[in-house]
Order: sequence, then C-alpha cells, then structure tokens
Amino acid sequence: MQSTELDPTLEQTLDAAGRAGLKLVIGNKNYSSWSMRPWVAMTAFGIPFEEVRISLGRPDTSTRIAEHSSAGRVPILICGETKVWDSLAICEYLAEQFPDKGLWPRDADARAIARSVCAEMHSGFTALRSSMWMNIRASFPGKGRTTETQSDIARVCELWEDCLARSGPHQFLFGEFSIADAFYAPVVMRFRTYGVWLPPALQAYMDRVVAHPAVAQWMREAMDETDRLEKYDSYPD
Repeated sequence: MQSTELDPTLEQTLDAAGRAGLKLVIGNKNYSSWSMRPWVAMTAFGIPFEEVRISLGRPDTSTRIAEHSSAGRVPILICGETKVWDSLAICEYLAEQFPDKGLWPRDADARAIARSVCAEMHSGFTALRSSMWMNIRASFPGKGRTTETQSDIARVCELWEDCLARSGPHQFLFGEFSIADAFYAPVVMRFRTYGVWLPPALQAYMDRVVAHPAVAQWMREAMDETDRLEKYDSYPD
C-alpha cells in the first residue's frame, strides 16, 4: 500500500505550491482530449487549481502556449517555478504530491496495471485518435470505422473488460475512480460522438464515467464553448 506520509522534500514542494498556486493550462474543452485528462483528475480528487484556457487554432495560439512552455503543447501544469507538460507526467507529479488522495490504486499490483493501461493509451491508439477526433458537441455515428480503428476499439474493450473483471460490478476500472478512468474519459467522449456500440457491461461503465461529477462538469463547459474548429466540426464523406 502507498504511504500517505509526505517526505520533507514533498512538504516543501507542497508549501511552495500552496503559496504560488497550481495552474493548469489547457485547450478547448470540446476538442482537447489531452487537456481533459489532468483537468478531470484534479477536479475529481479535489485538487485546487487555476484554469488557464487557450483557444486552439487561432493565430496567437502558439505564442500564448509558448508563454507557458517551450514544448508548444497543452496541457501544462505550473507549480511555482516548476512546469510539467504532458498529461501523464502531470498526473504522475500530482500523485506524488498528493499521495493521501489515492489518484492511483493503492494496491501495488493494481497500480502497476493502471499505469500500464494509461501508458498504452498515452502512446498508442493512433488510428482511433486520427479517425475519431474528440468533439463532444458533434455527432458522427458510423464515421471513422477503418480496419485500424476497429482494431483499436477492440483493444480498448479488451482492456476495459479485463480491468472491470478485477474491480467487480458497478465500479470504475480499478474500483474507485482513478487516473486510469480520467485517461479513458476522452475515449468515452469519442465513442459517444461516433456511436460506437459496446456490450452492456461496457456501456454501463461509459455511463458511470459520463455521470461522474468531474466528467459531467467538463462536458457541460465544453457544450457552452463558442469557439469552433472547422476541420473538427464536420466529417468528410
């Protein structure tokens, strides 16, 4: 089981974070799947932060992002003088800073699997990303069903089924909501947008994710956005 005791270095870091405040730089909530992951995790676990939203696809987008990180991408977590970019790195950093909140499963074996599941999402599923981009407001049923995308969908289902079999019925991927569920929340958004049929148990899991307060809040705010990215708002025949 993870220790909930902070070492002195972490205590100093948290003190600095408390003084400086945590800031999370994100893109549009309707489109930015990478931004959704740490935002949902921080919101779900009650980690206070200031949201800095940068509209994507505008002439000044790159310049505004560069003000926060030379990596040129969102999300970016700012903790005093420390800047963490990349959604997985941000979540790992938060899990280390707030060990008492249990962002990862507390069981060591479950934690290892959860990290593997997130790493696979982080580095793979390229066909799903390119053919089924995230657009929470849109409805593209049946679109993007390439052979490669169908393979990615099948793999997601396999992962979810395996995790849910371990956690028991009516639960999230590892029992309680964790970073793993935050990482797959954008996939849930995609499956809803593109009308992907799932077996009842997996559909029920999607419904639980959608109903989670942090995910529901993100979705509401995505629906309220007025910015539009034309290349993501229509699907070519």
